[in-house]
Amino acid sequence: MSDPAKPGRGQASILLGKRLLITGVMTKDSIAFHTAERAQREGATVLLSSFGRVRRLTERAAQRLPEPVDVLELDVNNESDLAALTSSLRDRWGVLDGVLHAIAFAPEDALGGRFMTAPVESAIEAFRTSAFSLKALAGAVSPLMPAGGSIVGLDFDATVAWPIYDWMGVAKAALESVSRYLARDLGPQQIRVNLVSAGPLGTVAARGIPGFERLAELWREQAPLGWDPSDPGPVASAICFLLSDYATAITGEIVHVDGGFHAVGAPPER
Repeated sequence: MSDPAKPGRGQASILLGKRLLITGVMTKDSIAFHTAERAQREGATVLLSSFGRVRRLTERAAQRLPEPVDVLELDVNNESDLAALTSSLRDRWGVLDGVLHAIAFAPEDALGGRFMTAPVESAIEAFRTSAFSLKALAGAVSPLMPAGGSIVGLDFDATVAWPIYDWMGVAKAALESVSRYLARDLGPQQIRVNLVSAGPLGTVAARGIPGFERLAELWREQAPLGWDPSDPGPVASAICFLLSDYATAITGEIVHVDGGFHAVGAPPER
């Protein structure tokens, strides 16, 4: 049986010739890493971004890709970093075809059942890093997309209130709204903006959320297609599709890659 992550003989590489920026790679377990890996196998040229102390981890992960890549400095809350990103990409490639926004953060006191006690500063930080940053990143890369392009962000279903997710859930709701407004404003430039709402995956960031294992168990019980929290492959594949020309007429969309969990109200009878 062929590996679905590797185009076989006679199969088209859907990202052939695309130049992509992938944010949010921390380790080889991250969704962003699997997206970068899949994108390379689909013919894309990739750069990663990271910042601060985490950058060393990102650089280590970058060497484990099929083709090792460079890591650019980018703190999305730093305007000078965003300006430097635009300049660096212009000098290196001239144009950019797509970007994955895989960036989210909420302080510890804004998670884990502390919704009512979280200080406003923590809520603002969660919003700025997890939602406003999509607009900030889009502002930095859109000038490099004169012929159009694709911006994809990572989401977690924000239509309901989840246990433990608290102000990160509010930030994800804001992210969904930001993506729609970006789709509106960037559409005339043929720049598409979409989100992938993934089921819970055992990334470093997710494991830092108190009670993550219970969320993962809910998915295993309820998703009609089943759900493997250790396999980011299906999410990476959906992201690559949205970054490709196969998604040319799709924007302002939230694609659920969650085994169908979002479509059913209760676990099926076994």
